[in-house]
Amino acid sequence: MASQLDIGRAATSARAATSARAALPRPYLAWLAGTRASVLGDAAMYFALGWAASAHGGTMAALVLTAINLPRTVLLLLGGAVGDRFGARRVMIAGDAVMLTAALVLAAASSHWGTRPWLLVVVAAVIGVVDAFYLPATGSMPRRLVGEEQLPRALGMQQAGSQIATLLGAPLGGVLVASAGLPGAALVDAGTFAVVLVVLLCVKPAFDVERSSRDESLLAGAADGVRLAVKDPVLRPALLLTAAAAGFLLPVVSLLNPLLAREHGWGAGAAGLVAAGQGVGMIAVSLAVTRRGAMSRIGVGAAVGLCVAALGIAVVAVAPVTGVAVAGGVVVGGGSGLFACHIGPLVLTSVPATHLSRVQALLTLVQSLALLVANNALGVLADAGTAVIAAGVCALAVCGAGVLGLASKPLRGLHRN
Repeated sequence: MASQLDIGRAATSARAATSARAALPRPYLAWLAGTRASVLGDAAMYFALGWAASAHGGTMAALVLTAINLPRTVLLLLGGAVGDRFGARRVMIAGDAVMLTAALVLAAASSHWGTRPWLLVVVAAVIGVVDAFYLPATGSMPRRLVGEEQLPRALGMQQAGSQIATLLGAPLGGVLVASAGLPGAALVDAGTFAVVLVVLLCVKPAFDVERSSRDESLLAGAADGVRLAVKDPVLRPALLLTAAAAGFLLPVVSLLNPLLAREHGWGAGAAGLVAAGQGVGMIAVSLAVTRRGAMSRIGVGAAVGLCVAALGIAVVAVAPVTGVAVAGGVVVGGGSGLFACHIGPLVLTSVPATHLSRVQALLTLVQSLALLVANNALGVLADAGTAVIAAGVCALAVCGAGVLGLASKPLRGLHRN
């Protein structure tokens, strides 16, 4: 009897492994291609908006960024509740339709009136409001289009696509601004929203996902999502690791990397190479996960990713020459990619189907708040001491988070399907 059970388990494991290595579903690939095109258009658009706002001074540029971030942060939890109540696909279709209209209006208005400050602020506010509803919905879509055993590979491909689109977005925005100004960038962004809209109208979720109850209010639903995440033994440490990564890993490239380059006398070119190394490392690991799948102990994979990234941060901080700093950037990116490709499927497979968008909203909110606080604190620390000290604090914090993740029994014992 025992041998028969062993044979049954082995057969089940073999079928799961075969399913995990099978080609990703075409609807998912179509959705991924459309949304990554939109990410590219958005990156170019953000560059164009920032460039147009900078012509009116630093205060105006900061106001435009605030007009995006403030409504997005305030409305995120409500946006997650709406996604679970009405369906992520419907929310994304509505969001793409609004943004397509907004981009076309911006192209026409900026052609007629120029880059007026009020116009930039209004468009930025629309982006922030739509993002609050769109981001939780799109974050839950892989679970709706791909089986759980294929999620790590699917999210690895999504991560690689996002990094490539982000790397290309700013240069594309510069070319568009130089050749066609803000109206040209807005039209290109509108074109990408049209592509996604067509894809969403054609693609339907392959896996039935239960929606939240209509008997509770949207605010009560949002609060219920927070309660679930706080009480769940897997989601709680996963959210804490995500907050640590957002607060001490993301600022290394965006904030501390330029400061470190200035301290070492390397110049802007070296800072750009370190940032590029980070992108290359993340893309390489994401593609490797796409091809070979995630680690069997998915919680361990996320924690190890943080430990690897911490080593890279330390190398970047004390690098004697640019080449060593670039190598450290590659390690930072590799660790970041390893963490992202494991924490994403870990969260998506641990969340009840009725709470997918709400937990994605909470995940985004945790990252946004941690990044907001950490950027300011690390900036003050770098001014009071040195950028090397601030980077050292980041390395210790990220390493500590990774070690705590490895020590967490719920995360350490979690296996992927």
